[in-house]
Amino acid sequence: MRNRREIIGALTASGAVLAAAGGARANPVPLDLEKLKKDTDIACVYHCDFGDPQRFSQMLQNMLNHYSAYEFDTFKLKLVIVAHAAGLKFFLDDLSGTPWANDKIDPEIYKRFVGLAKYGVEAYLCQITYKRLNIDPAKTRKDAFLKFVPSGVATVAELQTKGFAYLKVG
Repeated sequence: MRNRREIIGALTASGAVLAAAGGARANPVPLDLEKLKKDTDIACVYHCDFGDPQRFSQMLQNMLNHYSAYEFDTFKLKLVIVAHAAGLKFFLDDLSGTPWANDKIDPEIYKRFVGLAKYGVEAYLCQITYKRLNIDPAKTRKDAFLKFVPSGVATVAELQTKGFAYLKVG
């Protein structure tokens, strides 16, 4: 019988093949907060409500360091980002028509986030921010590890009640 790592590895690989074959996908799917659970010994939510690219970059470095302390073992550690307010801009494909239309974000920053997603990192994006700032959700990047949540701050609290530690960089 295969062990859990082999099975998950095979599923991940087949999912990557299917995703590549399927082409572009729809906007991130809504995440049901009631279904969130902590399924690793250690889980942490990184709270991102800031728009400073250097601070965001430092957060990504902290997350990488966090994983390195656990030998990148996704069975020991789960990290997520909850983004709202200006933190949302790092997950948009198109900043036109947003409060950050004149901002320049180095594309390497998002590539670093994608690298972390290989370890199971997900980003939960606040739908209230989209509505309040009149941002078209279609401007969001189309990666499967991005999820919409009804409220960023409610998601942070929900994760904490389920055993996720809270970290905020800066």
